[in-house]
Amino acid sequence: MQKLSGKLQNVPRSTSPASSPTSKTLNKEATPSEPSKVLTDNNSEENPRSGKSEQDSRVPVLNMHGEPLMPTKPQKARKLLEQGKAKVVQRTPFTIQFKYPTGEAKQDITLGVDAGYSKIGWSTVTEKTELLAGELELRQDIPRLLEKRRMYRRNRRSRKWYREPRFDNRGKKDGWLPPSLEHKLQSHIKLVNQLKKIFPITKTIIEVATFDTQKMQNPEIEGTEYQQGELQGYEVKEYLLEKWGRECAYCGETDIPLEVEHITPKSRGGTDRVSNLTISCHNCNQNKGKKTAKEFGHPSIQKKAKKSLKSAAFMNTIRWKIVDKLNCDYTYGYITKKNRIELGLDKSHVNDAFVIAGGNNHTRSQHIHKAKQVRRQNRKLFKANFSEGGKKKRNTVKEVNGFKRFDKVDYKGKECFIFGLRRSGYFHLRDIEGDKIHASAKSKKLRLLERANGKIEEVKRRSPPARLR
Repeated sequence: MQKLSGKLQNVPRSTSPASSPTSKTLNKEATPSEPSKVLTDNNSEENPRSGKSEQDSRVPVLNMHGEPLMPTKPQKARKLLEQGKAKVVQRTPFTIQFKYPTGEAKQDITLGVDAGYSKIGWSTVTEKTELLAGELELRQDIPRLLEKRRMYRRNRRSRKWYREPRFDNRGKKDGWLPPSLEHKLQSHIKLVNQLKKIFPITKTIIEVATFDTQKMQNPEIEGTEYQQGELQGYEVKEYLLEKWGRECAYCGETDIPLEVEHITPKSRGGTDRVSNLTISCHNCNQNKGKKTAKEFGHPSIQKKAKKSLKSAAFMNTIRWKIVDKLNCDYTYGYITKKNRIELGLDKSHVNDAFVIAGGNNHTRSQHIHKAKQVRRQNRKLFKANFSEGGKKKRNTVKEVNGFKRFDKVDYKGKECFIFGLRRSGYFHLRDIEGDKIHASAKSKKLRLLERANGKIEEVKRRSPPARLR
């Protein structure tokens, strides 16, 4: 057991808190020859702390048997490919494999992982150099798709009246997690395992955190107040009627039937917490649709909706599961924050991961590997809505002229992704940020670069460092 912030925390016996080499260096008193100010990204030629210039990202290298070796410089990788001594095995991140036996001298590589609900930051660091850093954006559409699947299943049961119910036969195994959380947990584990396939990682450190969700809402809460929630003594609708004065929150109508309404719709990431609920008449509820209260023209109501606690609840649920499954070291969020501030780095998942890995005066990588999870395939045979005549349309086409949704393609010298395809052979193209490249590009003008495989990814140059602060 380990004591933290006045509370006892369970700590896995198989792991131990990672030491923080950053703190040791930063605890020294600053001298004139070693100024305390550093650049935001700590990777410029003008950085007075490190005296090192930024570098190109290293190219991961595999031996003949597919095992990871120390990465090499892009120039050397290019020569090996030109000489036929290596082959390309992966485009993003660019990875090569030797065709002949080589020596396998390796250095220690530390992988720092900034775990998160919506994004995961990671950084691979040697004793002096950051090899490559990146950020993975996780899917947020799984709860919505599960609700849609439940609707289809219930509709199907209502038609197949002879199907025997089997609810009593169902049960949940020990350690069961909701599908959305299980997916995020497995995404963390899969990311670490994929990085270990291209880098000879010797140590993995993950940041864990615990959150007091009630204190996040009410910093002055204490004692028995933890047992007395916002709804104490009320039923939900009665509480909302009292809170909003028994009138429609949007039009102010009274003495009419009122409905419980979500300030931020569930389809937009809203929750069923009472702080995200309000009272409205039927017409306002229907007219608002999938808009937020702010988009519906009521920013004052939107301000009353408290920030979602999904990310905090997620970390409270799975933080130790990640550490146990990977059998890795861990550190705490307050340590990461302290070291990042002392280094003068901006708040970002990549910078946090760099600090977690023990980054200090290391030469920073010029590039960041950006990835975003996408749906592998929509397997529905028909769309949900009926067309004229009471018929359902066939679902979106899966492949046209050899191209699939989310394939990476080259269009007029620009790398982009297929976000929409038509049977006519014209595709909707966007970049990884979702910005439109072309609304209707002909398939003959496209060149396939990478097949879609559950995520879209590219390596982007790091933003120029800021001036000294």
